[in-house]
Amino acid sequence: MPRNPSTGVYSKPAGTTPSVGQVIDPAPWNALTTDLGNEITNSLPRDGSAPMIAPLKAAGGTVSGPGLGFASTPQTGLYLKGGGLLGFAQNGVDVSFDQALVYAAKSGDYTALASDGNAVHRFTAAATLTLSAASTLGANWHYCVIADGGDVTIDPNGVETIDGAATLVLKDGYSVNIICSGAAFFTNKLFARIQSKADSAAVGDFVVGLILSNNGTNPNTHIDFTAGSARSGSSFVASAASFTKRVTGTFAAGTGAGGLDAGAVAANATYFAYALRKDADLSFDVVLSSSATIGGITTTLLTGYTIVKCIGVVLTDGSSNIRPFVMYPRDEYTFVTPVKDAVAAAISTTSTLLALTVPNGLKIKAKLRFEFSSSATTNAALLSDPAQGALVAGAGNDGANVGTIQVASGFAVGSQEIWTNTSRQIRMILGGSTGSIWIWNDGFHFPCGRSS
Repeated sequence: MPRNPSTGVYSKPAGTTPSVGQVIDPAPWNALTTDLGNEITNSLPRDGSAPMIAPLKAAGGTVSGPGLGFASTPQTGLYLKGGGLLGFAQNGVDVSFDQALVYAAKSGDYTALASDGNAVHRFTAAATLTLSAASTLGANWHYCVIADGGDVTIDPNGVETIDGAATLVLKDGYSVNIICSGAAFFTNKLFARIQSKADSAAVGDFVVGLILSNNGTNPNTHIDFTAGSARSGSSFVASAASFTKRVTGTFAAGTGAGGLDAGAVAANATYFAYALRKDADLSFDVVLSSSATIGGITTTLLTGYTIVKCIGVVLTDGSSNIRPFVMYPRDEYTFVTPVKDAVAAAISTTSTLLALTVPNGLKIKAKLRFEFSSSATTNAALLSDPAQGALVAGAGNDGANVGTIQVASGFAVGSQEIWTNTSRQIRMILGGSTGSIWIWNDGFHFPCGRSS
């Protein structure tokens, strides 16, 4: 073809420059008209009626004079940057775009580089993330960090700062976006604020859901927990599904496995249920302990777990079976069969302590019903919280909550919710003479932080 494929310059065929009186040779002139027809066909119509059928090559251009621009705004368009990169110019100013987002998992310490701009790095273990010098990374460099297996300490280069501090500790389970100004580093603040609030003891102490009940298949040995969550200060754990533990084995991970922190299940015992968070993956579990406090739990089998908080309690009977119960909102427990904690028990004008079937080691509000009988027709009984001391029964003293007998050896009834001491006891006393008392225990309130 007469058109040079490299330069695009057209050279007409030889013998097509005529002179006056020359006889025209049809061969070169036919070649010329054929070439002209071909080149017209190969040209790009300005009206856009036909497309290119091969790559369009443009000049490299510059940011102020793009190789491909617009007639009305010649400084806006495309140009070729160094290294073969495509540049976008807008009114003579380079328009920057993010690098492709790249995800990578890190299992140890790492130094963030300029090439990590717009990267997302998930740290699966506790680590130190060192940031290269801000001047090296440059203004607008940004980077996302996820702590998913341990705290990540973010350490800028030298005396440089992040959010004005020498370092930033990103707590396990949280993420943060880091932005470089070219001289220092900043975070997007939102995640830092959420982290600060979530790790603050001021957030509170609560339980949502995680309602306890006897297991439907194995009610004597297994306890079910509904889905829910628990928080105590900075510790939080959640379970999206129901969960089961049994009292007939020591702790093992997972639903249906043993739950005791140590030893074997005992008769007439109290087992407090504590929510656990597995440090490796933040999953939910439960341990059962006779200790009323976290500090008293045997932790030999709990390596790798954080004890979050107490979420409930179960009691065993004389055969070491879990007592059947129903749990209601606001941490209220009702025994399926009321427990007789006193049957014709002697009661007199001397204040005495009576132990109830409620959790041991903490003060509990028991739900009680009474029946009282006395040979004296004007006798009444007073059952009370031991924290009130030794009260005196009778209308002229501290009153009563069951009686008065109107017929000698008849019966009087009453009911009240009464707080115990930490040894499961309440006080009882008569206003005069002697008598006998029956006490039915319908259950108790054991506050764990549920508001509904």
